[in-house]
Amino acid sequence: MFGQLINTLKKNPKKIVFTEGTDPRVLEAASRLLAGTFLSPVLVGDRDEIFAAAEECAFNIRGAEVINPLEYDRLDEMVDLFCELRKKKGVTPEQAKKTLSQANYFGTMLVKMGEAHALLGGATYSTADTVRPALQLIKTKPGNSIVSSCFILVRPSATGENEVLAMGDCAINIKPTEDELVEIAGETAECAKLFGIDPKVAFLSYSTFGSGEGEDVDKMRNAAEKATAKYPDLPIVGELQFDAAVSPRVARTKCPGNDIAGHANTFIFPDISAGNIGYKIAQRLGNFDAYGPILLGLNAPINDLSRGCNASEVYSMAIVTAALA
Repeated sequence: MFGQLINTLKKNPKKIVFTEGTDPRVLEAASRLLAGTFLSPVLVGDRDEIFAAAEECAFNIRGAEVINPLEYDRLDEMVDLFCELRKKKGVTPEQAKKTLSQANYFGTMLVKMGEAHALLGGATYSTADTVRPALQLIKTKPGNSIVSSCFILVRPSATGENEVLAMGDCAINIKPTEDELVEIAGETAECAKLFGIDPKVAFLSYSTFGSGEGEDVDKMRNAAEKATAKYPDLPIVGELQFDAAVSPRVARTKCPGNDIAGHANTFIFPDISAGNIGYKIAQRLGNFDAYGPILLGLNAPINDLSRGCNASEVYSMAIVTAALA
């Protein structure tokens, strides 16, 4: 899977901002990226501190672009743009400079100004601290009302081909509405295609085609119907229990004659609890590698790392993030 993404990036190399330039995991990932020719890291922080941290860990980051927010030669221009973007909040230049001294805001503005194509942060701070600047400065794509997320799950199969699934939204929207679920489904399906998935979308529930009752069942059934109308070329089914979504045998019993049931590979969960639990069960008990959360719906690729991530995960998520550009 990553070979395909790297080949795509080699044809059109990108620049990615890392907001935590002194973190050893980021430095190791940056050194690996610098050994390739498809993705250029931009490290935010004090140059001397970054190179000292790299030397201490024996990582070669020669050739990396390092930008110190306090010494940036386009800072005045950045401050003006920041004030314009936040004028409804009455942000002053002094307030803007103070905010832009924070690496997450400064890095996001580098993407906004076209200095880089994408951003990856969050190795040492919360998801909210990655998403908030993105929402305020990058904003959602035209036609999108929310930022959502998905995880891509990958497991080698006996045939030698990877089994690849997409799951959304497992990290951002706590209790999405019907219309938000429609948007999540469309964004998750588009993301799935990037990873070689031919999306077959299942809206998951504790009910299959009316076998159960309740507000959550109605929500998923209605969302599936709205998504089918909005995306007529996308195979969509719902509401479905998970077994009917993935097992052809169960699908023949619970929803005979439906071509998508039993073969779904892109799963839309009713809320964040179900999604977060679901992807982690697949990861821990199903031996899937999980990549994400991949943020969807923004005007530029901004992604968040887990604070428990390792260097390999930083490297992989950098490739995923840049490929979204």
